[in-house]
Amino acid sequence: MNSIRIVTDSTADIPLEVRQALNIEMVPLKISFGDEQYLDAVSLQSDQFYDKLKASSHFPRTSQPSTDEFLSVYKRLALEPGTQVLSIHLSSALSGTFQSASIASMMLEEETGVKVHVLDSRSASYGIGALVVYAAEAARDGQSVEQIIERIQLMRENFYIYFLVDTLEFLQKGGRIGKASALFGSLLNIKPILSIDSEGEVTAVDKVRGSKKAIARIMELLDADLSGRSIRKLYIAHANNGEGAELLREAIAERFGEMQVEYVILGPVIGAHAGPGTIAAFVSAV
Repeated sequence: MNSIRIVTDSTADIPLEVRQALNIEMVPLKISFGDEQYLDAVSLQSDQFYDKLKASSHFPRTSQPSTDEFLSVYKRLALEPGTQVLSIHLSSALSGTFQSASIASMMLEEETGVKVHVLDSRSASYGIGALVVYAAEAARDGQSVEQIIERIQLMRENFYIYFLVDTLEFLQKGGRIGKASALFGSLLNIKPILSIDSEGEVTAVDKVRGSKKAIARIMELLDADLSGRSIRKLYIAHANNGEGAELLREAIAERFGEMQVEYVILGPVIGAHAGPGTIAAFVSAV
């Protein structure tokens, strides 16, 4: 019997219990505080990370998995008879993770003839996670790789992300500020509204004075994005800021009606770039 195995990386921020229930393979990125190195979501969990961030004198640094780390996972899965592998990863504009996975897939195909389908999510955190969870559920329900990829591409085009950071310092120091760099140096009591564009880069959408006005502006932006369509899936993410996440949920419920919400904690690698206090809305219209 043919089966499809789904692989992702730790920046998808999918909880362990969900990964286990859906048999999702996760390849961790690495995070360092000075000479101390950890595996994201393996040897360093979110709560430990935010505590360490407060206590450490070192700025956290992150690094992608190696090609060999991906190849090891792909080889293990390829040994399962009739298995197809679909691997979905952090935006190639933000990390070399997708490139490592792509090279590993080419090496595996040359060595064994087994093809791994590697997809660029063009996103981060639950912008990846939602795609991965859908893929795993669809694979469990018997859909083909081709059907799953087609649906993921549609989802990617109808997925809207807005996030508020307390400071751009973490994005800037981590080298992930992308198209939001124009905001740097102009933020006196200003809340930048950021997003991830169709190329997978962090981009500045607007800048508003104060959190409440920033959240209200996000509602306007979502209204324009949805163009009368309803929200099919809503994920609220935060970096050690449950209160801010709840304010964002309440604003969305007031504007678009009450709906089921899934809460996501930004993991160590994403948290290291977004910074503590970040809140985000991930909205799917399909």
